[in-house]
Amino acid sequence: MDIAMKRVLLKLSGESLMGDQQYGIDPEAAKLYANEVKSIADEGLEIAIVIGGGNIFRGLNAEKSGIDRVQGDYMGMLATLINGMALQNAIEQLNIPTRLMSAIEMNKISEPYIRRKAIRHLEKGRVVIFGAGTGNPYFTTDTAAALRATEIGADVLLKGTRVDGVYSADPEKDKNAERYETINFETILENSLKVMDLTAFTMCKENKLPIIVFDINKPGNLLKVVKGEKIGTLVQ
Repeated sequence: MDIAMKRVLLKLSGESLMGDQQYGIDPEAAKLYANEVKSIADEGLEIAIVIGGGNIFRGLNAEKSGIDRVQGDYMGMLATLINGMALQNAIEQLNIPTRLMSAIEMNKISEPYIRRKAIRHLEKGRVVIFGAGTGNPYFTTDTAAALRATEIGADVLLKGTRVDGVYSADPEKDKNAERYETINFETILENSLKVMDLTAFTMCKENKLPIIVFDINKPGNLLKVVKGEKIGTLVQ
């Protein structure tokens, strides 16, 4: 995949931290992702991470519990900070410096998100974890990833998932689903293929930010992606 990568943003779902559990944080899953991050940090890449909170609380499901949507979304933002702290701990155990930055000020555990400061951390070789989404309700962490990637001038948005790319249909339901090696934004929109939510996807399209969708759970895949191997699906 012909993209010169110096600065990348990795998007992880909160569910990815569950491992084989039904909820919460599996230390082994956190360790796996920390090792993946280390593999590309050792290559000299500047790395930012956005992680969701769905393993703890998902704002979209809050209304089913009688919780106001806005309140639920803020609860989900706090869940992303819990995940960010867990990932931060796992990465720092590998002697990689990190900074956790939050869109909602919580100075006992994180720095407030300031764009220039985030870029400076990256330039100094620190892994920057962005928590609390965009800081606003009604926006997903996919949108937060697209926004932060654009703000920091990332070369690519790496979306780590449990599937190995973008398919013509859900590969878990349709055995005949075709995996795309490369695909453009227009084709995804025309065929309503699920890559990210529409707000996030549109932001990437308008800012010409390429997306690579790949299987993050296979050890070594992240390093292969940044080295240009044909892993996953390139959207541009």
